[in-house]
Amino acid sequence: MTEKIIGVLGGMGPEATLNCFAKIIANTPAEKDQDHLRIIIDNNPKIPDRTSAILGAGESPVNAVVQSAQALKNAGADFIIIPCVTVHYFYDQFAPKSPLPILSILDVVAQAIKAEHPDLKKIGLMATNGTVQSGIFQERLARENIETLVCDADHQERVMQAIYGLKSSPTQEARQQITATFQAAAQSLVKKGAQGIVAGCTEIPLALSQEHLDVPYFDALDLLARAAIRQAGREPK
Repeated sequence: MTEKIIGVLGGMGPEATLNCFAKIIANTPAEKDQDHLRIIIDNNPKIPDRTSAILGAGESPVNAVVQSAQALKNAGADFIIIPCVTVHYFYDQFAPKSPLPILSILDVVAQAIKAEHPDLKKIGLMATNGTVQSGIFQERLARENIETLVCDADHQERVMQAIYGLKSSPTQEARQQITATFQAAAQSLVKKGAQGIVAGCTEIPLALSQEHLDVPYFDALDLLARAAIRQAGREPK
């Protein structure tokens, strides 16, 4: 089977895009350069803010996403992944206009939870205000008979501030404070009955990992990277 070229439609945000690239490399079995997959990245931070668009306070990102998808096709990509959860609110608008197929991060996460932890019935979601209020994750997980629990207003506001804080290239001290914020939010969801936690924003894994939690942790970015490797024709580590 001929390996496919992965197109990464990035910039939402740049560090999450870099982390996605790193996760693809880390999850690809390789002994030398030539064993790795070819990856084309369009890091486009000029795409309008997704949460603002969902909440009716900003420009839609759809046209910019389609333009980046075309750029990736022109560069030689065979399919696309987008290391941003919130933009998937607009998936049904941009996917039909894309010149290349786009893997849905929502599908990837839902399918992974169902396959790897079929006993989990309640999942805690940590994500942007746009993702939480739009209900896109809740609806997708419900199709797998999984109930989604979300943060209360206070923790949600802190999570949102922390996510935007990560976009500003924080100091190490600030990043540690962000980790503590995410941990507290996750713990509040576990107290509500969450049997696992979904990092439903690709910034969250920059400051939160499984070692910070006592329940299964689903890093949407890591799962997307592994799905991309499979789509490209390889089996991830």
